[in-house]
Amino acid sequence: MEKWWERDDLTYKDGQLLFAGRVVEDLARQFGSPSFFYSADRISANIGRLHAALSDAGFGGGLHGVNYAMKANRFAPLLTYLKTTGLCTIDACSPQEVEHAISCGFSPEEISFTATSLSNRDFERLSRLDGLIMNCDSLYAIRQWGERGAGRNIGIRINPAVGIGRAQNELLQYSGGRTTKFGIYREQFHEAVDLAAQFGLTVERIHFHTGCGYLTPQLAVWEKVVEECLWFIDQVDTVRTVNVGGGLGVPHIFRDEPLDLELWAGILRKYFLPRNIRVEVEPGDYLVKDAGLLVLTVNAIEKKKDTIFVGVDAGFNLAVEPAVYGLPFQPVPARRRQGDEVQVTVVGNINEALDVWSSEVSLTPLVSADYLTLINAGAYSSSMSSNHCMRGEFREFLLL
Repeated sequence: MEKWWERDDLTYKDGQLLFAGRVVEDLARQFGSPSFFYSADRISANIGRLHAALSDAGFGGGLHGVNYAMKANRFAPLLTYLKTTGLCTIDACSPQEVEHAISCGFSPEEISFTATSLSNRDFERLSRLDGLIMNCDSLYAIRQWGERGAGRNIGIRINPAVGIGRAQNELLQYSGGRTTKFGIYREQFHEAVDLAAQFGLTVERIHFHTGCGYLTPQLAVWEKVVEECLWFIDQVDTVRTVNVGGGLGVPHIFRDEPLDLELWAGILRKYFLPRNIRVEVEPGDYLVKDAGLLVLTVNAIEKKKDTIFVGVDAGFNLAVEPAVYGLPFQPVPARRRQGDEVQVTVVGNINEALDVWSSEVSLTPLVSADYLTLINAGAYSSSMSSNHCMRGEFREFLLL
């Protein structure tokens, strides 16, 4: 019986898990664990699907752009591959990210920069890069950027006071009921526009990013976000582009359905096409998350009271989303052994109580030294890793 996560390039054949045309067990034997593997073909397909949805919604030609949020995964071969495809540009959020993207082949003109709480040193580094697309998220940022050169175009990151996230998870929201550090609220917006004018800066873009991981059930909230942002756009007659941020999610559990891109793009069409506004989107999760696997080795299997624990050779420090954001990982054995599924809890090798990959999940039988994969490990895993307990070692590979 096919599992909810199976697809053409991630499936079982004769009991062996295949990913991107490779036998996962063979990859694990060759390169060891813990190792991340990323599928270039899956990434390209994800970007292509997004382009198609926007084009079908009426944003053809130069009316839309896709900026990859590189904080999701900054693996240099992956970035260089993206540059060679020509399918996307870059969304960066630190000077080091900008310089890393440039080292992988992108030019400053291909990098949209949005960040918060920047230092004088940050502004100095960024101001030397001719053509960098700057989005300012505070009055302070507008002033600092304006002091370093008049006559440039900028975007203003706004805060619509409405947030969105997977299952309305507040940990994933950048905006909403509580006041956050991100963007400029209505109360300060006219002051921001006037300040930009004082420094000879032309506001050509409105930028907003309000949350992460949303799926089709959250699109009603997404439409409310877009509606709230129209007020900001309509205040400035020089705005030509709206950057709607990222946050597009992928399924994490069996109850999740893929995001309805046609419905999502239809909301953008409804509000922005009549205004003749160019639309940019900056996804991370949607482009790379389901294109990555983390391959682990099973160490110990032991029953304690009424729970069977499966211990593996990596912990939450290599992929923090379950511990930090409550986003579950689906464990998938590299070899599907015969026998009834057993309910287990998969845990890591870090001496912390929160080091739990997946609780009470049903898996086919496992034995020590088996390889176990975590799917959806292509985003916000390696890029957020640490050397906690000095167990930060891992490998990364791009599969072409």
